[in-house]
Amino acid sequence: MQTESIAAAFRALHHGNDVLLLPNAWDAASAAVFRGLGARAIATTSAGLAWACGYADGDVLPRENLLFAVREIKRVVGDLPLSIDIEGGYSDDPAAVADLAEQLVELGVAGVNLEDGGRASSELAAKIEAIVHRCLKKGTDLFVNARCDVYLRDLASGEAAVTETVARGRAYAQAGAGGLFVPGLSEPDAMRAIARDVDVPLAIFAVEGLPPARELFALGVRRLSAGEALAGLAYGAAREAAQAFLRDGNSAAVLTERNLEYGPTNALFPRN
Repeated sequence: MQTESIAAAFRALHHGNDVLLLPNAWDAASAAVFRGLGARAIATTSAGLAWACGYADGDVLPRENLLFAVREIKRVVGDLPLSIDIEGGYSDDPAAVADLAEQLVELGVAGVNLEDGGRASSELAAKIEAIVHRCLKKGTDLFVNARCDVYLRDLASGEAAVTETVARGRAYAQAGAGGLFVPGLSEPDAMRAIARDVDVPLAIFAVEGLPPARELFALGVRRLSAGEALAGLAYGAAREAAQAFLRDGNSAAVLTERNLEYGPTNALFPRN
């Protein structure tokens, strides 16, 4: 499948009859597991991927580490659409962000998440425009999911938060974003208003108290991701088991019904 058709297929998943559910992988192994479960697409978590590479989340992951991880993830997911969280693009320079996006397209990536970090919307809009123009120049395609951090960073509350999110969302859509990602959004009326007033699909991530996906769809949500929750769950379970194992050397602590079986897990991966 060509990169253009992968991006088009990923874009189409945001315009279906249900919410696109995205488990967020943090390495090739987690991506392979999620593919095996029937995920329609795979997204990465910037936090989980950075942790897996030995770095903190927050735009500090070296580009070469990111590209290596993406190459390995893409190798195991094959033609399944893959979206990469690139935080703020690892640069304030729109041209440098477009360079990174071009490299990801060359690796077969279908989409990226790109965040404003609560900074001026013009900064993210400039990065989106640079990516879109680069794709047009190269004859390629990439779905840009623009992350608006008004709720995540408590930049405003109540109706003011909705107003600011809508203003940013419209600016990002005008710049060429294919979707608007609003992490931290959980209030139904706010979801309905933002989805109505911004003309690109609305994406959110899992937080406590969210209604089921079918109810989110009725509110205008078109994409729901797990964020770093699955990576945190995996590391948390491993920490708990390792703590018990190190405390008393009890093998039962690391041998439970939750463990993946070696054979079926090993079979998820290509041998070349």
